[in-house]
Amino acid sequence: MDVFDFRNRVVEDYGAYVRSFITIRDERVHQKVKEEMEGGFLWPAPLVQLNPSFQDGDRLKNLVAEGLLHPECLKIFRAKQEDGASGPPFQLYQHQVEGIRAAAAGDNYVLTTGTGSGKSLAYIVPIVDHVMRRGSGRGIQAIIVYPMNALANSQIGELEKFLHRGYPEGQPPVTFARYTGQESAERRAEIIKDPLDILLTNYVMLELVLTRFGHNEEQLVSASQGLRFLVLDELHTYRGRQGADVAMLVRRARRACRADRLIHIGTSATLSSGGPWPQQQAEVARVASGLFGAEVKPDRVIGETLRRATKEADLTDPSFRVALADRVRSGTAPSVLQDFLADPLSSWIESTPPIGCSASGA
Repeated sequence: MDVFDFRNRVVEDYGAYVRSFITIRDERVHQKVKEEMEGGFLWPAPLVQLNPSFQDGDRLKNLVAEGLLHPECLKIFRAKQEDGASGPPFQLYQHQVEGIRAAAAGDNYVLTTGTGSGKSLAYIVPIVDHVMRRGSGRGIQAIIVYPMNALANSQIGELEKFLHRGYPEGQPPVTFARYTGQESAERRAEIIKDPLDILLTNYVMLELVLTRFGHNEEQLVSASQGLRFLVLDELHTYRGRQGADVAMLVRRARRACRADRLIHIGTSATLSSGGPWPQQQAEVARVASGLFGAEVKPDRVIGETLRRATKEADLTDPSFRVALADRVRSGTAPSVLQDFLADPLSSWIESTPPIGCSASGA
């Protein structure tokens, strides 16, 4: 696939969709809007860059050896294929390990790391560990709340990989279900009759579960007594009036479930504000504490730790300059990842700030 061609086709299709809603009678305004849209106002040009990698944390087997995680986690959290084949246990990132340790300490925490950083594992691993230790089939032990059903749908697929593959059909070590408006009345009735360990829902449906009558949903509340985890995914979406509604929902859920030892978890890629990291932690902790109605300590606001993707090189070293010049003249590019990361041109690109920027990225 030519990713740039694919991007252009997506932009063209989306542009046609957006323009179908726009009717501007004033020709000057129409021309200005047309120029801005054609210039990429709504869709910037593609960006190609070398991003630092997320810093590795402790290996899963080390956390098990430490007693921090249940031994079954080694079998659950690994790459698995549909045919049953599986790879080694996951190498966790530093921020995922920090989330696991926060949960083990019984602390509320917020992950504010980049897209693709595996934020969901930072709460799925502790939840699965808790269920394995306490025992499956003892009621709803975690509720994960998403702002959109599409996110819940995506998470269901990931949980199926972890908890279904490698186990006999119908015998996962930890059970889970999605309970939203997408499910049929029959499926919702099944979940109510036999609540599972983990419930994935959205904030509107959770509100209905707590407030409406005549659907037997009070059985879900009864099954959630002593709830241990309440996760709010995409925390930044809960602002203004909606944020106030969700804040009250969290409090009602905690009270209805008699969750005296509830661990509140939030995730977001875009919560951090400007300023030094300790200042960002304090601000995010303040906002999250207000939303949860429970304290989030600033040091439990977990950000990403990055490392270089390529080898660090001395740009003033004559031998490196010769290798870089030869690489540029060759006109070829590595096709294997490890060769690409060791390429002198790759090292030079990651070490050299763009024109107009300082080395600190300002």
